[in-house]
Amino acid sequence: MISVDWAKVRGDFPILDQQVHGKPLVYLDSAASSQKPRPVVDALVHYYEHDHANVHRGLHELSSRATDAYEGARAKVARYLGAKQPEEIVFTRGTTEGINLVAGSWGAKNLKAGDVILLTEMEHHSNLVPWQLLAERTGAKLRFVPVADDGTLAFEPALLEGVKLFSFVHISNSLGTINPAAELCRVARERGVTTLVDGAQSAGHLPVNVGELGCDFYVFSGHKMCAPTGIGALWGRLELLRAMPPYHGGGEMIVSVSYERATYKQPPHKFEAGTPNIADAIGLGAAVDYLESIGRAQIFEHDSALAALAVERLREIPGMRVLGPEGARGALAAFHAEWAHPHDLTTYANEHGLAMRGGHHCTQPLMRKLGLPGTTRASFYFYNTPEEVERMAEILRAARQFFDR
Repeated sequence: MISVDWAKVRGDFPILDQQVHGKPLVYLDSAASSQKPRPVVDALVHYYEHDHANVHRGLHELSSRATDAYEGARAKVARYLGAKQPEEIVFTRGTTEGINLVAGSWGAKNLKAGDVILLTEMEHHSNLVPWQLLAERTGAKLRFVPVADDGTLAFEPALLEGVKLFSFVHISNSLGTINPAAELCRVARERGVTTLVDGAQSAGHLPVNVGELGCDFYVFSGHKMCAPTGIGALWGRLELLRAMPPYHGGGEMIVSVSYERATYKQPPHKFEAGTPNIADAIGLGAAVDYLESIGRAQIFEHDSALAALAVERLREIPGMRVLGPEGARGALAAFHAEWAHPHDLTTYANEHGLAMRGGHHCTQPLMRKLGLPGTTRASFYFYNTPEEVERMAEILRAARQFFDR
């Protein structure tokens, strides 16, 4: 594996070189939103200073440049995910909109009363609420794969009986569990079940090839993988996208319109009504270039080492319950201190320059199952260091003395 100069990479993130409350910033909240490197910011500035215009419809030079950059970003995302062709990539605002698009288009067309949608007990609200809404409209039913005590899925093929769609998270944002996506998709495919993989926590952290995963849909958010906020993508099998009705209507996505009816373009433009988020799509393309220059295998190895070190240090602190699997995990460690509420603990940490996330992490049903009011989550990315993990542990040990007195 190629060696990476992580200190040099960290230098691409000027936001990390600051103090908070008089303390050096330790940013451990990348599972919520990652920081942005200079090349991504530069791509945005270049677009707005040199190439800004609306795409596809203009015949002038700036429109041509903007269109080339926008569609070029789509091609980059397609290669990044191992898609067969750029037409399989639909730009969205992020994972949430991607799931809602599939639910509102594929789901509304293909599901009926009595059909079963299979989810897991570890899903983010973004992969739960859209299906609840769809079930209310269609009469479909929800079924859930249980989460075992060790934070892994207690999956049994029998759970797929009567299921039309199986939608599940690749890496849990609350537990760090890396689900066996390829195996789950294989078992579902053998039973004729359509699959959607929520890649919000995986797309920027490990190599992803949708062909190897064998899923039917894959969604992710750009802001969790060094890209701007408000941009993400849905990958779908082209034959499925072609058969799906538009998710919303307006300009850009049509071939012709009369007062009575409209005909629509082929995917992906059928699902991208109106002026798109041009600049942030270009920023997403720049983020893809940046991550590829480092190597996702190297990123995964680096992040995994930090997560393992964090778990080791957390377990050394009395009264600390660490959630998630014992073995390999995603780039996060979630924990509950019996001596402090997560909100109080993250507030204390913030006063010492440590940025973490405290709460239910948009997984309220899972927290209730675990009997917890929430957890504190430290999440890592390739710009973090072992020294920052040690600083986290130091602050948490001091927090225990502060609260447990």
